[in-house]
Amino acid sequence: MTREEYVNDLRKTYSIVSKLAEKNGCMALRMRHKTLQKDIVLHSLPQAMPIYRELMGIRHENLPLIYDCLELEDGQIVLEEFIDGQTVAQVLETGNYKKAGARTVMLSLCSALGVLHEKGFVHRDIKPENIMIRDNGTVVLLDFNASRKITVDPALKNDCTAKDTVIMGTVGYASPEQLGITQTDARADIYAAGILLNVMLTGAHPSTQLAKGRYGKIVSKCAAISPDDRYQTADELAKAF
Repeated sequence: MTREEYVNDLRKTYSIVSKLAEKNGCMALRMRHKTLQKDIVLHSLPQAMPIYRELMGIRHENLPLIYDCLELEDGQIVLEEFIDGQTVAQVLETGNYKKAGARTVMLSLCSALGVLHEKGFVHRDIKPENIMIRDNGTVVLLDFNASRKITVDPALKNDCTAKDTVIMGTVGYASPEQLGITQTDARADIYAAGILLNVMLTGAHPSTQLAKGRYGKIVSKCAAISPDDRYQTADELAKAF
């Protein structure tokens, strides 16, 4: 069965509410059960992303539920919990975060990243658009399409002879190693988290305007050029708050 055939078959019980995203052969659809009126997100991916299978069945307040993950003839279909709320990007349209609000987002993000990193994955696309705030205030990390398995031996820190084969991430948030210099590990997400913190507090990249005080020091450590100079784990970053 192809991805298109699967979606057409699913439309017997679900209707398409909207197309959430479409890029590089990947598509995300918001779909609604015709009788239960419950929404889900369907991801149609041109190649299998192992992280979705790893996340199946995990219940964590800062991660979406993955209901199903299917490998088909021409790629992968993922059925994911639909989360109603606002992204951090949408919140920023109304003004910058106060320190308390930014701290809440960062602690939740660190909690989510802790799960991903423990399972051996790096997210590689931490940015305001990929962090959702539920209507009840819970923070949820989304969009794992740029993720990759961490293959560098942690004892070796960063093997400079290896590099990512595909450059992924968002300009301004992507760490230097994501530009093909070396292979990424969990510290690439720490870098992006620091940029995110600065943007929440100032509305700008730290190269333009660095947050003041202790949080500015946290940003600077996160965004260090060398991964060895950053916080080494999400838990270490969380403890800085």
